[in-house]
Amino acid sequence: MTLLQLIPALRRTLLAVATTLLLAACGGGANVVNNPNLASGNPGPSAYGGPPPQTSDIQAFMSALWSNVRDGTPADCGSCHGAGGQAPQFAREDNVNLAYEAANTVANRSDPPSSQLVQKVAGGHHCWLGSDGASLGACADIIAQWIQNWANPTGAVGTRQINIQPPVLKDVGQSRAFPADPTLFQTLLYQPILTEYCAACHSSTARTPEQPFFADPDLAAAYAAAKPKINLDHPDQSRLVVRLRDEFHNCWSDCAANSAEMQAAIEAFAAQVPVTGVAANLVVSKALKLTDGTVASGGNRYEASQIALWEFKEGSGITAFDTSGVNPAINLTLSGDISWVGGWGINIKSGKAQGSTTTSRKLRDLIGATGEYSIEAWVAPGNVTQEDSRIVSYSAGTTARNFTLGQTLYNYDFYNRNAQSDGNGEPRLSTADAARRLQATLQHVVVTYDQVNGRRIYVNGEYTGDADPVGGDNLNDWDDTFAFVLGNEVSGDRQWKGVLRMVAIHNRALTQAQVQQNLAVGVGEKYFLLFSVASQVDVPNAYVMFEVARFDTYSYLFQKPVFIVLSDTPPPLNIPVKAMRIGVNGVESAVGQAYVNLDTTVGASGQALGGVGTVIPLNLGPDGDEFFLTFEVLGNHTDVRTEPAVLVPPPPPDGPPQPDIGVRVFDEINATMAQVTGVSTQDPGVKATYTTIKQQLPAVESIEGFLSAHQVGVAQLAIEYCNALVDSTSLRSAFFPGFNFALPASQAFDTAGERDQVLDPLVARVLNTSLATQPSVEMKAELNNLMDRLTACGGSCAADRTPVVVKASCAAALGSAGMLVQ
Repeated sequence: MTLLQLIPALRRTLLAVATTLLLAACGGGANVVNNPNLASGNPGPSAYGGPPPQTSDIQAFMSALWSNVRDGTPADCGSCHGAGGQAPQFAREDNVNLAYEAANTVANRSDPPSSQLVQKVAGGHHCWLGSDGASLGACADIIAQWIQNWANPTGAVGTRQINIQPPVLKDVGQSRAFPADPTLFQTLLYQPILTEYCAACHSSTARTPEQPFFADPDLAAAYAAAKPKINLDHPDQSRLVVRLRDEFHNCWSDCAANSAEMQAAIEAFAAQVPVTGVAANLVVSKALKLTDGTVASGGNRYEASQIALWEFKEGSGITAFDTSGVNPAINLTLSGDISWVGGWGINIKSGKAQGSTTTSRKLRDLIGATGEYSIEAWVAPGNVTQEDSRIVSYSAGTTARNFTLGQTLYNYDFYNRNAQSDGNGEPRLSTADAARRLQATLQHVVVTYDQVNGRRIYVNGEYTGDADPVGGDNLNDWDDTFAFVLGNEVSGDRQWKGVLRMVAIHNRALTQAQVQQNLAVGVGEKYFLLFSVASQVDVPNAYVMFEVARFDTYSYLFQKPVFIVLSDTPPPLNIPVKAMRIGVNGVESAVGQAYVNLDTTVGASGQALGGVGTVIPLNLGPDGDEFFLTFEVLGNHTDVRTEPAVLVPPPPPDGPPQPDIGVRVFDEINATMAQVTGVSTQDPGVKATYTTIKQQLPAVESIEGFLSAHQVGVAQLAIEYCNALVDSTSLRSAFFPGFNFALPASQAFDTAGERDQVLDPLVARVLNTSLATQPSVEMKAELNNLMDRLTACGGSCAADRTPVVVKASCAAALGSAGMLVQ
């Protein structure tokens, strides 16, 4: 259900009159009555012998609610609210029509959770599961589900509907705001603790800098970075304290003592900061806590065939309650390392959540009656490396099962026992390896089975297309002695790690449309918060409505803001809205201000105010954090602001001077020598030499890294290129035109002109002689001196001395800095 679809329901709520009847106390008010367990041998309620239901609505009431609360049921309301008992007598045994009349005074079918019947049980009255908060919440959810089933007996539409109630108006509370002057921070936190113990990481000058830089040498930058990590109203909730106390993050000695020291410093800081209300210049809405909103979770889910449901709302304890309202409830016992996730869910690191074989039998009975079923789950796998692990299973161990949803790497696995499979539900149906459907993120997964289509897998509303290798058949071989379990096998040796946010079992195969309907509803603890702005815009019942959810244990997700007017005939609007911010506990949040660039004019009720969401840090928790909105422009009210200048980090200090020149690396050297000499890089001798000495050549261009070993490699390669050049008649004739290689050394180099025929081409090819700064004269002089030394043998020189002198001169030039430096 979208926010815009909720607008008519919002208007209707203004006309609703709350029922004021209170359920009479039964046997001492909030005392818990332990009722007999039908699944454990209790004979249950007696057969009904009164007049038949007079209408189809009374028949729906009888099936959905009355049959679950009458005398002898687990709820057992009939022991007090039966015929002749305390009013209202909605569980009377003698006449279901009179029970129906009484139930209508305490059940709100348009908004079941707000029913007097539900609220009374949630407050502690006669919850059959226990007296702790988790049990009371589960009892309330179950009764709300029964009322929902009464309201929608056919399941033609989603059974859960949301009716939003206008909140009680209240002003923004007081809190402590950080002083502009960082002196207190410097004296109490910065100098004695942060720079002493945290600067090695949380500083821009650290060897490995890690944000936030609350220990930075720049005090202003450190103060700005530390503010989001300090809670002046509740120092023990400061992230600087929590990181040490609960997460054992880089304690400098003992974590308990270190966190106490940090907390004491923040308390001393807070003690010198006065408590103030919201700044007078701010244009603000009214304030709300998360629990002041309307629960948005589960709205419009398709649940007509749902026979088991775990939403993990409990938040504490070792029991996850089945709140489907279908008896017997398969309540799961948590064992091992399993923690509750904020916003509803469980995080399984080891262990399992398992029901009894007795209550699990309802799966065999109710699914066996239809021959089809669906497993629906919101899962966040802990990794994509676990194999043959069990997410949801109804089994006896590793070798016998009725069904299982599992994980193998990037694949979802679906086992189902039928007349064509073996007793372990194999062969399994798995998603394709190449598709990598399973990811380590929150996913909505539904697997369905029916005798026509066999098994199907849906991930995030999309049918994967993987074909069942077995096909459909009857489920007559299912074993009713197996147990339902999450996160493992009942034998404890197929561990799955990850987060489960919701699990449901249906005794029908959901269609793709129904799967997508439940996907669109989402999962987790969500609320619609209506921030009143009526006084600012002079429009009665004007609100900015957000959908707000517990994003995780540490934060809230704000999204889908809409401007609404709760009225059957909302007036035309012309309201400018600019720069909306979210405030928490009296101050604007330091992070997450995604709507600060909002600049629009509201023309009608229902207009969206942004298409993005944002995450706001959790401070005191859902029961303590108080939210409000601020605006720079809202209607005729204006708060002109000048944003503080962005802190620009100082320029980094100058490093050591860097050379202006570098050297060619190995592949550049090889290509350059080939270009200078005209010898191909594929010449056999060149190629062999390059392969041999490649790793000896420079690998980086920095001249500071140039070593003598590099020069040796360069010389070897230059010699090979020059050898190939001079040994090739065609190449040397083109390179040294006019030079007579047949003359003996004593004659070939005895004149300056003859030497120029060798030296000039070398200098010109190795150096770019058109550049004024090239040392062409100096290179030619050095090569000339080399020729003097190589021809000093005169008439006694060897017969092949002439090409050797040319090769040596070539290698000296080609292997010099003239080729190497760039």
